[in-house]
Amino acid sequence: MTDSTNDTQNPSVNPEQRRIKSFVLRQGRMSQSQQRAMDNNWPKYGLEVTNQLLDLNEVFGREAPTIVEIGFGMGKSLAEMAEANPQQNYIGIEVHRPGVGALLKLVEEKALTNVRVFNHDAIEVLEKRIPKSSLAAVYLFFPDPWHKKRHNKRRIVQPQFVKTIAGHLKKGGHFHMATDWEDYAEHMMEVMNSAEDFQNTQAKGKFTPRPDYRPLTKFEQRGHRLGHGVWDLIFEKISEEH
Repeated sequence: MTDSTNDTQNPSVNPEQRRIKSFVLRQGRMSQSQQRAMDNNWPKYGLEVTNQLLDLNEVFGREAPTIVEIGFGMGKSLAEMAEANPQQNYIGIEVHRPGVGALLKLVEEKALTNVRVFNHDAIEVLEKRIPKSSLAAVYLFFPDPWHKKRHNKRRIVQPQFVKTIAGHLKKGGHFHMATDWEDYAEHMMEVMNSAEDFQNTQAKGKFTPRPDYRPLTKFEQRGHRLGHGVWDLIFEKISEEH
């Protein structure tokens, strides 16, 4: 996949091509260990994008709360959460193959059985593979801030995206976002405050202290030492299940 621009004037362009992507696919090099992890573990833990919805109980071989993390990077936080919470299922979605390989390496090292992985665009995964009203939570930690004003439209947290997330959450499920860009945090808060499907778990307009389940990354620790902020937002789905 490559970055695309919005082309609403040309009816011959399909909706996927028209949608503004929130990422640029960087073809980073896979390390030998990441490639080996992909080769060995993708058949067991990898999920492909088809037009058939997943049966989550069948995928994990059990009935348990399922959490999706969008854009897990190199997978360290996702692996830590899965290890610390074996009673929950985790589906990670990441477009960058080195990150997928890194997560699969961690899954093997930690002998995790409660993780499955997509190497694909999250919007397509949600639309084609994740059943409506099936998720306990969706996590979006440190997405690309697209900090230049002209690029703000590429930010993934937009009203339509939030509506999509609501459709896949169970009533009472949580949408948890985190960013280290204050401007993006304010943008997220503005979008979420206008979302009829959600209610802030804190007082209106208030950010959430980092919950214990979200691992503190080395990058975040360094930021704290330098006086940089990190903002968490956790909103609960309050509308009826779709």
